[in-house]
Amino acid sequence: MANYYPPVGFHFKVEVLGLAPKDHDVRFTEVSGLAVEMGTEEIAEGGENRFVQKFPTGAKYPELVLKRGLLLNSAITDWIRECIEEFRIQPKNIDIKLLNEEHQPLMTWHLVNAYPTKWAVSDLNAANNAVAVETMQLYYQYFTVDKS
Repeated sequence: MANYYPPVGFHFKVEVLGLAPKDHDVRFTEVSGLAVEMGTEEIAEGGENRFVQKFPTGAKYPELVLKRGLLLNSAITDWIRECIEEFRIQPKNIDIKLLNEEHQPLMTWHLVNAYPTKWAVSDLNAANNAVAVETMQLYYQYFTVDKS
């Protein structure tokens, strides 16, 4: 029987579909928010105050958070700025690809109708020896997963 090793979580890329990525635009240091949760609604049982019934309402997805070193020439940052500053919101689909040793996708998360809700840069501090990090927060409706 062959040994199974789980994939590493540090070899991935992020593609915003419909944008021509500039150099290094697919490279991020951190991705969070790939989760799904069953939403529920609590309803007090009529005539019996000791019990509460909990009913499913549908899937809930948290906002996606992307982090990377500040990139000065970025199609993704241009899109975010256009959406937030000019209020010209153009939702995009996003692919997050977990890669193998040959840089081929092992799994791909397809996020549907994403748009930015926040952009921030890390604190600038002359006493620290740290890279400036930009953080992007995006809403999305749902995701699907492809396994290679």
